[in-house]
Amino acid sequence: MEYFQKAKSVRLKSHHEKFLHADPDQETVYQDRSGSSKSAKWTVEFPEGFDNVIRLRSCYGKYLTASDEQFLFGVTGQKVVQSLPSKLDSLVEWEPMKEGSLVKLKTRYGNYLRANSGLPPWRNSVTHDIPHRHQNWILWGVDTVEVLPESPDESISPSESVGDDLSSSFHLTTAKYSRTQSVKSEGRLINYFVADENGNVNDSTEGPSFQFKGHGLEELTQKLEEETGIEKIIVCSRNRFNGNLYPLRLALPPNNATMNVVVIPASSKVAKELMADAPTSKWSVLKTLS
Repeated sequence: MEYFQKAKSVRLKSHHEKFLHADPDQETVYQDRSGSSKSAKWTVEFPEGFDNVIRLRSCYGKYLTASDEQFLFGVTGQKVVQSLPSKLDSLVEWEPMKEGSLVKLKTRYGNYLRANSGLPPWRNSVTHDIPHRHQNWILWGVDTVEVLPESPDESISPSESVGDDLSSSFHLTTAKYSRTQSVKSEGRLINYFVADENGNVNDSTEGPSFQFKGHGLEELTQKLEEETGIEKIIVCSRNRFNGNLYPLRLALPPNNATMNVVVIPASSKVAKELMADAPTSKWSVLKTLS
């Protein structure tokens, strides 16, 4: 609760470096990398008679709600929506649980607010459940946008406020200086496509991307598995001259150069062909990936 006790409004940042947003349809919630929009700002309310739960109200006046509706048929996870019930019940109440410098937001029925990743419709979705994998998907950083007015026996000097830097998991700003500032990019940009069974990709449109702060191929592979929701993958580059796929095998390019990669499910036909050709030049690494 310490992250919310003095907060009038907050932003919530997921493990995927994306902020929780309230959609203008006034029903959906989703994740987005931009934290400057008013839709990423959530007003904190404290239910009377409770000292361990909060409500989060969107810029549209509706509450973050753990609904009973299944997000996808046959898949774990229930919808998280914006709602304005006639009676503010336990569905709009969340129990913050500290986890290091981050928090988990628990429903009154034991589920957790979860930021999903992977292929659509999972990508950028938000659900509530008890995860068996990807435990870090239920961890959120809290950025305090506005603080509550000071009571007579409390004083917070301006020098105690810290800058509005989204890379920190928690900070205070005064209401006067709550304007969002731009975030300095960290790490390298990864642009990726997921190939089909035969290694084909639809690159006629811009593919998904994310900022990668790691340094090795193993870290990148793990991050791409989280982003795509595919458990076992081969990370490849495509030769710009002949279009052939080349599995990455060595170190990543220096100086945080942008990378364009193709994700191959390990169970696909093209993955088996690549594995069969392992001794040949197809396992060489393209030196320039940007």
